[in-house]
Amino acid sequence: MLLHMKESGGATIAELAGRIGISDEGARQHLLRMERKGWIRRRETRPTAGRAGRPAAVYEISNAGESFFPKRYDELSVALADILVASHGRGALEGALERISDAWVDTWEPRLRGKSLDERLTLLKDYYIPGDPFLTVERNGHVALVEHNCPYLNVAMQRPALCSITVNALSRLLGFRVYRHRRFQNGDGCCEFRVLNDQPVDLEQHAFALEASTEDS
Repeated sequence: MLLHMKESGGATIAELAGRIGISDEGARQHLLRMERKGWIRRRETRPTAGRAGRPAAVYEISNAGESFFPKRYDELSVALADILVASHGRGALEGALERISDAWVDTWEPRLRGKSLDERLTLLKDYYIPGDPFLTVERNGHVALVEHNCPYLNVAMQRPALCSITVNALSRLLGFRVYRHRRFQNGDGCCEFRVLNDQPVDLEQHAFALEASTEDS
């Protein structure tokens, strides 16, 4: 159904039902589920001139649904980073990463203001995406945020320096130094952002820095 909507630019319930050989009601139920998940959107069309009745609803792929179809954003992101370094030097890339980190902090800081460390960790489970089921808080003799499904994995595997954005932003948002104890790049199957709660961060003096192991990445 998604493929047909993509190819045709949108389709009605009757068109989709006929395309895959099910009843209109069966198609409607599938569409309702996809709409709830945010994969599609519904658009009401005006009746054709001279025809009475309710306008037909046309179902289209939403921005979220576009994720099911091939994209080349990863290649573009890597190319842009490399061109920035080639044209303006390593400092230009570091400056760009710092600005992105600042933007994350500006977005999250108001939500975390006045919260305890535990409350901040709980809220930051939504750091990458709302309701992220793959980001967990770990308390096992240490405190850490563990991400099992990095949304930027393909780019981060090729240019690990980009992960410095998260390390710096989390350090400022949590108020303690954060470092990556486990990394996708090392074959660990996750990134573990460990919080050193005995090393508070002076937010007035904090300066963006690349991770030591990624300075040449």
